[in-house]
Amino acid sequence: MTMSNERTPININASVVGVSVHALHSLENNLNPVQENAASDNNSSPPLYKRIWSKCQSIYGTHSFLIKALILILIAFAYPPLGATYLAPQITATWIAVIFIFILAGMGIKTEEFAKAFQRLPFNLFVQLFNFGVVSSIVFGFSRLMVSVNALTQSLADGMTICASLPITINMVLVLTKSAGGDEASAIFNAAFGNLVGIFLSPALILGYLGVRGEVNMGQVFFKLGLRVVLPIFIGQILQHFVPPAKEFVKQYKKYFKTAQECCLLFIIYTVFCKTFLQGMEAGVGQIFLMIALQFFMLCVVMVLAWTCLRVLFRNEPKLQAMGLFGCTHKTVAMGVPLINAIYESNPMVGLYTLPLLIWHPMQLVIGSFVAPYVAAYVKRREEEISSTVQEEKSEGGTTSGGPDETTIQDEMEQGVVEDKTDS
Repeated sequence: MTMSNERTPININASVVGVSVHALHSLENNLNPVQENAASDNNSSPPLYKRIWSKCQSIYGTHSFLIKALILILIAFAYPPLGATYLAPQITATWIAVIFIFILAGMGIKTEEFAKAFQRLPFNLFVQLFNFGVVSSIVFGFSRLMVSVNALTQSLADGMTICASLPITINMVLVLTKSAGGDEASAIFNAAFGNLVGIFLSPALILGYLGVRGEVNMGQVFFKLGLRVVLPIFIGQILQHFVPPAKEFVKQYKKYFKTAQECCLLFIIYTVFCKTFLQGMEAGVGQIFLMIALQFFMLCVVMVLAWTCLRVLFRNEPKLQAMGLFGCTHKTVAMGVPLINAIYESNPMVGLYTLPLLIWHPMQLVIGSFVAPYVAAYVKRREEEISSTVQEEKSEGGTTSGGPDETTIQDEMEQGVVEDKTDS
């Protein structure tokens, strides 16, 4: 009886509570339809226009320099006299902007890393020889072939050779090496050393491949390079090592100095193309698109060749292989554009000489970002294989050393026989 009396009110209360809860929910749904819609919106994906805008922002963040350069090239095409004449590019672009860029470059190059050169001397030599020598010779031969079959104009083919003769990038090769699990110390050294050597070696390679033409005076070229490039880098090194406040100031406002350096590069590109459009271009739109495809093909070829050589020469060093893949093939815009402008400042085709570099630079980032995860997985797998092999060799060596050697036993037996005979 007690149990039945207890169950009855519980059932009644449950039904009442159920009805009350149901009524409350229905009332809440009727009074707050907006909240329900908001909740359903939060659970659904964002609208299409937001996704497109987010994708555009991502693309712009990755390729902002190229996008700005293309916009400035279009502006230069619309009205060339502004950058070719009115902005005094012979002073602002070829002197002020270039000197500013290389002073900052001098403050950023870590010459103390050069002490590590002999730690991995064969690898460092391979990276520099491949980047300067192998890439430039392959691209030079291929560009001459394209000219001989009338596929490319002389100016675009020369631009491909000039691009291939430039040194390694600094920031991009560090980022991609880290992303691919490569050796960051080797990346820092090769980037710093390559850019310092490239000040002298790149002009020599360019003039060696393309020859000294009428618009190029060797004495004036190297004199101007000394004033615009070597001296500013030397000043930057003095500021870095002997003027700590200047170094700290640049480090504190590094973001703004990097932006200013990029603006100087864009200004040089703008004035260069203004000059080219004002004088007239010998290359059509079709040949420019063909050159883009050829640059992509060349970059893929040299990357495959570099990777094959690295796998053969440095078989048990996967971190060096990962760094070498990018270090052997990357080319710098930050030093390349000012160098080209300093060598060919009086040449009306200087814009077409610069264009292949502006294509190669973002292309190496796109391809590098694509292959970096695969290279990182390879580095991890290869290191595990090498580690397991070393452990197996150690265990086998321990087992072998722990047991008696057959030769030793035989020698001891022979010695024992001889001693027995002697005793007898």
